[in-house]
Amino acid sequence: MKRTDSKWLTWLPPVLTAGVILGLWQAIISVFHVPDYLLPTPRQVAGALWRDHEFLFNAALHTGGSALVGFFAAVIGGALVAVALANSRWMKAALYPWVLFVQMVPVVVMVPIFVLWFGAGFPSVVAISFVISFFPVVASTTLGLVSTDRALLELFAIQQATKLQEIFLLRVPSALPYFLTGVKIAATLAPIGAISGEFLAGTEPNTLGYILIYDRAIPGKMPEVFAVALVTCALGFMFVGAVQWLSWRLLRQWHESAQSSE
Repeated sequence: MKRTDSKWLTWLPPVLTAGVILGLWQAIISVFHVPDYLLPTPRQVAGALWRDHEFLFNAALHTGGSALVGFFAAVIGGALVAVALANSRWMKAALYPWVLFVQMVPVVVMVPIFVLWFGAGFPSVVAISFVISFFPVVASTTLGLVSTDRALLELFAIQQATKLQEIFLLRVPSALPYFLTGVKIAATLAPIGAISGEFLAGTEPNTLGYILIYDRAIPGKMPEVFAVALVTCALGFMFVGAVQWLSWRLLRQWHESAQSSE
């Protein structure tokens, strides 16, 4: 199969699906006479995107910055915690239940705590983005580190490799696909955490969360609310796309998951 044909097969199904969704969206409004204050038409949403594109772009930059800081903190912190958990049964037994506990606490419960600790605005938004992105990195990386091939571990033991050599020359490379899977999940959650933090604890007016608060309170602003939702989705796609590219660059030479996607 030619490379051009492969690209078409990659892009054509999502485009066709988008067309079907837009058609069904418009048909539901037309058939059931749904008022636009409940569900705007695709044309109204597109109009809102065009009218406010500069404002939405600047807001996305601010929200994306908060999400990026929380995301990087979650990736680095999650990887370090995973290494500690995977190499100490005692530490895993002691800490892993608390990692689960933090993940299961609802965001609305954490917000007032973070506001008291860090103050409203950017610090609390970053903290919420961090917490919501942290667990997937820990869980996936820990699984990868403890799933290292037993035969390779025995080979390292026969060669009298040190513990650090075993970790960084064997376990970490073997766990890389698992780690990148967790990072990809975190990339989808980081923008959600940021906009949720802005909605609940943000103070800056030029953010997506603040725009959402403002637009939902005004009758007739439903197209603008949908526009914010689409921009947030686009932000998430950018995060995931960057991680997907990094994953391909790191794994394409040796791992079948990246080779099969070429």
